[in-house]
Amino acid sequence: MKTMKEYRLVFMGTPSIAAKVFEALINYGFNFVGLVAQEDKPVGRKAILEPVPTKAIALKYGIPVFQPHRIRKDFDFLKDLKPDLILTMAYGQIVPQTVLDIPTYGCLNLHGSILPSYRGAAPIQRAIINGEEKTGITLMEMIDKMDAGRMFAIKEVVIDKDDNYSSLCDKLADAAIDVTINNLLNYLNGNLQGASQDESLVTFADKILPEDEKLDLTKPSCEFINYIRGLSDEPGAYLYIDGKKLKIFKAHKVSDQIGEVGKIDINKTIKLQLIDGLIELDIVQLEGKKKMDGKSFANGNKSLSGIILK
Repeated sequence: MKTMKEYRLVFMGTPSIAAKVFEALINYGFNFVGLVAQEDKPVGRKAILEPVPTKAIALKYGIPVFQPHRIRKDFDFLKDLKPDLILTMAYGQIVPQTVLDIPTYGCLNLHGSILPSYRGAAPIQRAIINGEEKTGITLMEMIDKMDAGRMFAIKEVVIDKDDNYSSLCDKLADAAIDVTINNLLNYLNGNLQGASQDESLVTFADKILPEDEKLDLTKPSCEFINYIRGLSDEPGAYLYIDGKKLKIFKAHKVSDQIGEVGKIDINKTIKLQLIDGLIELDIVQLEGKKKMDGKSFANGNKSLSGIILK
């Protein structure tokens, strides 16, 4: 039986959640011979081009980085790396069969749900939006069908009422690290057979599109707040106030009072009327301004009180 250092691994992943897992596995002793990530993107108001989070980790440890515009068309570099296995987490592109066929032991994915629930691009966000009380990480076989391969290990994670997308990502990253450390070597040495998914239980987690970031004032307060949680801390859900985007990053219900839906009351705090009660906006960001707590926003924007948000 080989040790983990004898296997040549390639990591495919892009955002912060993947970077946290990638660095932990490097430090644990897995032998990564390459990273495949999405292309770097401009960041901030000045649109400065910065390395994606996983690239920053790879550069830190001297691991070669590859950022093909389309992995479906540009993958010959993987053949040169001679990987025993490709491990993916939140890469951001569909991986074609031509890539899946390259590693000796195939490709595994760390998927952010308890499969077969929430297959697709946004399992973490959708679980929060839908009010789920638990989710998890599934170590699964990658095949040429979205998130449909055999499952080799699952670790459940509790979704607390105060969790948002960012905090849940941290929990799931820890679960992914644990799942990988405890199971990857067993898989490579042929000691894990895996289990097929029950297709009758499949649900999907559609990608969050820019138009999905706008909040729906017809939703009851519980669903409205869950939607805010699912999109916080990024990209941030929003409504329009006086023609400008007001991103809402945290809110809580304060009463069952009924009134004009969408009306905002700004005094010492910010309260928003929904169909089944009042909620208080705890953290907000007006377009062109910095993020701030609700009380600070209220102190400087009392003139906006009484406006109907849209």
